[in-house]
Amino acid sequence: MIRRWSPDAVAPPIGRYNHLAAVPADHELVFIAGQVGVLEDGTLAGPDAQSQTRQVLANIDKLLASLGAGPENLVKLLTMVAGAEHLPGCRAAMQEAFTRWYPEDDWPAHSLMVVAALATPELAVEIEGVAAVPRR
Repeated sequence: MIRRWSPDAVAPPIGRYNHLAAVPADHELVFIAGQVGVLEDGTLAGPDAQSQTRQVLANIDKLLASLGAGPENLVKLLTMVAGAEHLPGCRAAMQEAFTRWYPEDDWPAHSLMVVAALATPELAVEIEGVAAVPRR
């Protein structure tokens, strides 16, 4: 089982994440490339950060499922938001997903960056991750 925690030696997290995550020896690390808010057909899920973030997280969920895993296997996430104006929508969608994914508040390590732009101008959010999957 992945162990996640935030030691008392540092300030508590300012959001839904833990400072540390440890991977058991019988798991392998899988790196998830940056996902953007596109549907299966390649079209954008919507023009706003909330709809794009929902789709990003749905895509990550599908990638994890292809490994026989789920959100509980996420060790680390990195969220990149193209401009501070997209933070509220991104955070709202992440809160929705994290409430479902982590009912016990056992969140993965997570970093968030506000960047000038992503790969194309219409993209508001990109999220990459690291998952720990049991060895087969």
